[in-house]
Amino acid sequence: MTEHHIVELQDLDQLSGAWDRLARKSGSPIQQYIWAKACAEAFGDRYSLQVLALGPRDRPVAIAPLARRRRPLASVELLGVHDLREPMDFLYANRAAATSLARTLTELRIPLSLKRFPADSPGLAAVANAYRGRGLVLSRGAGGCPYLPLDERHAEPEVALSARRRSDLRRARRRAERLGALSYEVLSPAPTELQPLLDEAFRVEAAGWKGRARTALLHDPTRQAFFRRYAAAAASDGILLLCFLRIGDRAAAMQIAVETGGRFWLLKMGYDEEFACCSPGSLLLHETIRHAAARRLRSYEFLGRDEPWTRPWSRHVRPCVHLEAYPFEARGVGGLASHAAALGGRRLRGVVRSRS
Repeated sequence: MTEHHIVELQDLDQLSGAWDRLARKSGSPIQQYIWAKACAEAFGDRYSLQVLALGPRDRPVAIAPLARRRRPLASVELLGVHDLREPMDFLYANRAAATSLARTLTELRIPLSLKRFPADSPGLAAVANAYRGRGLVLSRGAGGCPYLPLDERHAEPEVALSARRRSDLRRARRRAERLGALSYEVLSPAPTELQPLLDEAFRVEAAGWKGRARTALLHDPTRQAFFRRYAAAAASDGILLLCFLRIGDRAAAMQIAVETGGRFWLLKMGYDEEFACCSPGSLLLHETIRHAAARRLRSYEFLGRDEPWTRPWSRHVRPCVHLEAYPFEARGVGGLASHAAALGGRRLRGVVRSRS
């Protein structure tokens, strides 16, 4: 099967149409071309592209959106996952294409580090089988992504909450109303309307604990550049949502999200700590779940990781793994040695050894 290797940013656009045809199978925005393109542009000084496509150039059957960090003995990894922590898969038309892609990767004899790889992906077994007799495969849990399946009940999302949580939500709403008039916005901005709304969303995030921790996008120019590029592309495609809870004339909470594949995908959220007494993040979350249900979407995808703040809303999780593969040759052994040093002697759980 024909291989195409993309190592230059200017060559990536030739895959855009085929990329999104394959991405429709998952429905995830993380699999779409505009996500990969924004990653390649924003993080280009950290990575060299190693994108692999199999099949005809105009209609490949599989794509591996890979990159290598610019450091000695670095493994090849999924583009942007290290920086953004969102789950990513290979793209393929079917299981046979996933198998062919994995076999081609073994022939390249490069170490792989696939963080937050979907545990139900056909690519997982394909990589393990392809490396059998050719290398060592390590697999361990990587924290799943919470999600909420939606139905008509979620037109009133609080019905899914415990009695105590419903009481907390009502109390938070009363406190917010004492501070000023409440209003909610779920906006789908045109590209020309985007920048001031993004600026406002970033300011809200920085006014919370992420600002104090210096992890807010306003304090991280590279990740901010990614979100600006991605948001602009998503707005052009008509899938971007910017959501705000306002108390009086001030934004107390915000969300950056997209609606695609019949689902609501929450990419970023934050709130102004000045309004912490009324839980503005929870109030906005309640309203955007209601919005997603009213749109008859199939699910509300929290992305990120399963954390205490998501569990009152849903216990459903899409599991992920961290899959690493090291070929039995010099570069693979070097990558494995680097991996062992990074672990600092900690014991790996769930090690799967490829057998000849």
